[in-house]
Amino acid sequence: MSIARRAMLTNHLEPDLPPAAVQHLSTITGPATERGPEIRDLRALLWCSIDNDDSRDIDQLSVSQPLSGGAVNILVAIADVDAVVTIGTPIDAHARVNTTSVYTPPQIFPMLPERLSTDLSCLPAGQERLSLVMQMSVAEDGTVGAADVYRAIVVNRAKLAYNSVAAWLDGKGPAPPAVAAVAGMAEQLRVQDAVAQRLKRLRLAQGALVLTTLEARAIYDGRSLSDLCPDQDNRAKELIEYFMIAANGVVAQYLERQGRSSLRRVLRVPERWDRIVQLAKTLGETLPAAPDPRALSAFLIKRQQAAPALFPDLSLSVVKLLGAGEYVLKRPGEPAQGHFGLALDDYTHATAPNRRFPDVITQRLLKAALAAHTAPYDDSQLAMLAAHCTEQEGNAAKVERQVRKSAAAMLLQTRIGEQFDALVTGASAAGTWVRIAHPLAEGRVVKGFEGLDVGDAVRVQLMHVNVERGFIDFARVSAAASPSPQPRTSAAARPK
Repeated sequence: MSIARRAMLTNHLEPDLPPAAVQHLSTITGPATERGPEIRDLRALLWCSIDNDDSRDIDQLSVSQPLSGGAVNILVAIADVDAVVTIGTPIDAHARVNTTSVYTPPQIFPMLPERLSTDLSCLPAGQERLSLVMQMSVAEDGTVGAADVYRAIVVNRAKLAYNSVAAWLDGKGPAPPAVAAVAGMAEQLRVQDAVAQRLKRLRLAQGALVLTTLEARAIYDGRSLSDLCPDQDNRAKELIEYFMIAANGVVAQYLERQGRSSLRRVLRVPERWDRIVQLAKTLGETLPAAPDPRALSAFLIKRQQAAPALFPDLSLSVVKLLGAGEYVLKRPGEPAQGHFGLALDDYTHATAPNRRFPDVITQRLLKAALAAHTAPYDDSQLAMLAAHCTEQEGNAAKVERQVRKSAAAMLLQTRIGEQFDALVTGASAAGTWVRIAHPLAEGRVVKGFEGLDVGDAVRVQLMHVNVERGFIDFARVSAAASPSPQPRTSAAARPK
């Protein structure tokens, strides 16, 4: 835990709530209870949340309403964090510094105090809460038609978890108790699942990238870390993922229609497209010389079907070569920079305000537009915040990566001299890095790295670890016959 705290401070993040914010927190005695004609009463709808088994910071709910002609209304309710944490307050100032929650194996550093993010500013089961609702009509072909954004009061009727919902949807397990306990909830989820699959089919047809990335999940034996294993994707995660992508698009388009500036999430055209082309060539496939998301999407789908066990390794290589997303100011009427991985022109972050500050910013912009008020941030402030949020997101990723490496180093410290099949995940003048599968860990190649590039399979020997600094050093032994087999997973590109 001390390693994680030091990593936070080193990377310009606040590990603790400042005294002024602690005092501010003591004055918040309950959830926001604002009422008015502009706030719709949607408490009677069968809202539910689906998140990780241990998640308590519930940001979004969803519900479906069948329409004529096979279309379905999907409503996504997002916790109204701004109603609890107003702009300029000490807690807002702390959130503005960090801009994101930071997740490490020993400790989570929440962007907002837990009493807010897991209760008063989130959407817990059985509690009335204020929200912003994105309503969208989804046709049978997956196209989103009429859409609207408004404020509403909602009640979460069932707090559900990905794994149990996915097992039930796939016919591999019973309905979760929270589903069985609410009349109509089972049918509600079946409809939502079907609509999510419509959205998925259209997104893939339009060139959204299918990528399966393995994210390390800490496994504990009592209080001791015992392993770092890949977190599995599933059908329930897809349901939420595609709903959130659609909702974020609706928000971006709404602000544009209202003539409002916004904070957009973009992923630029990849600079290392040539290396992606080379990777495809090694697998007997041809990609065009110029970046083409549709061609890349078709290639990825084909490889996932042809070699599902190896697809996570290919996905990781492509993710690294695509580069990182960023936040930018979008003025009304200006050309959108777009998100290459999602094949979308209009995309923002609005669906996780308890975990990400850009979503709080977008929420405030939305509420100002709905009330016909002046925006709470001008364009110069939005541009500054976009750069700051991008920088802090990168710093948070460094913390998470460093602490995961320290955790992996601890697990590997008794295995010096062992050999592993690995995949090259980074190659630059700064160094060459590889990932091994068991435990899921990344380390640096300190000997024999010459000529290696992202996506190469290689055999390495563990030479040295330093738990305190998170160093894991490998020496190249030879080229691996093939990357290490991985569990099959399937999901669209993460809306990051």
